[in-house]
Amino acid sequence: MLSKNRIKFIHSLALKKNRTSTGLFVAEGPKLVGDLLGTFECEYIAASRSWLDCNARFVRDIKECDEADAEQLHKVSFLETPQDVVAVFRQPEYDCNPEECVKRNLCLALDDVQNPGNLGTIIRLADWFGIEDVFCSLKTADVYNPKTVQATMGAMARVRVHYVDLFSLIDSLPQDVPVYGTFLDGKYIYETELKQNGLIVMGNEGNGISDGVASLVTDRLYIPNFPPGRNASESLNVAIATAVVCSEFRRRQMPSH
Repeated sequence: MLSKNRIKFIHSLALKKNRTSTGLFVAEGPKLVGDLLGTFECEYIAASRSWLDCNARFVRDIKECDEADAEQLHKVSFLETPQDVVAVFRQPEYDCNPEECVKRNLCLALDDVQNPGNLGTIIRLADWFGIEDVFCSLKTADVYNPKTVQATMGAMARVRVHYVDLFSLIDSLPQDVPVYGTFLDGKYIYETELKQNGLIVMGNEGNGISDGVASLVTDRLYIPNFPPGRNASESLNVAIATAVVCSEFRRRQMPSH
């Protein structure tokens, strides 16, 4: 049975200040909660009897758990269509040396991406293309925003998200580590040499990559429209652009068939 205080507390986690002060976040739905249960520490679950019965092996290790009917789940949910389970997880702490990660692997950097849905979709894309670390500027949307969490579709269980001073991070990288960014005056991505390590910077939805960060980009890329020269949309959504760029990087690394 869900108490009023419990419902009020879960609703309070819609605000970033409360998520930060408690170190907690909310996830909803069997698929998302199921993915996160194996990775993050779960503090609390409210779920239907059918979900609890099917997931009894997980429930044993959860600190607090309540059975809830459809009306109670509706009251506690952030979704328009509530699902069978709502869970509260503890935010993870990652031990990561950013410079070493970027030197060894291909990583993403997000420069003030504001929309929670875009952020969640980009994390999902990173998971699909085998990118394990995403470095976000301090003004990028919060990964633990309920909208972001839902948009990741569980990918945040496999992708580490870090909030850093992006300019300082890039400025600290050795000169032989490539830093890629997308620009309207860049070189065609399909004609550019792309390495297997480095940092791909994606910019703000309205303003693109900030001037300071742009000054540190070593390889300016351009995603051409088709056919070349045709009058088309001014730009791509940042999540779509991320998909195109990551796909081209990984295509170069795929074994020939």
